[in-house]
Amino acid sequence: MANRYVYEAASVEETVSFAGSLAALAVPGAVLALDGDLGAGKTRFAQAFAAALGVTDVVNSPTYTIIKEYEGDKLPFYHMDVYRLSLEEAEELGLDEYFHGSGVTLVEWASIIAPILPEERLQVNIKTIGPDARRLVCEPIGAVYEIWCEKLGLPAYEGEGDDE
Repeated sequence: MANRYVYEAASVEETVSFAGSLAALAVPGAVLALDGDLGAGKTRFAQAFAAALGVTDVVNSPTYTIIKEYEGDKLPFYHMDVYRLSLEEAEELGLDEYFHGSGVTLVEWASIIAPILPEERLQVNIKTIGPDARRLVCEPIGAVYEIWCEKLGLPAYEGEGDDE
């Protein structure tokens, strides 16, 4: 199993700050695969990430449109929500073409399309642990994302599977 790291956010502001820290490390072709229960804050995380990339448009969940593209000051931002898709539909739509583009892709409900996600990505699972508190478990898949977690000084996560 790959290394896993954790960030404990006591507030929405801390979650927003963490998303911004990740966005500061983003490069063209970077992929964040986001999972978590309904209401855990995936879209809020995506909004904060986009804002840190310099996106000035309103960012909302693309649940029905599947993907939205935004121009940021730093990089283009591709925001996907695959909650309503099957793996087959995702393959037919060619979502994987975004993963190798000139921007950063953030996929909500990423585990649904895990087989077509790029080999290297940052897997982030958001778990509600209090009214505004969140546990963000990061699993870097690939050396680049391992370096991201090290640069952020994230502690190792020793929790078990579903405890994320």
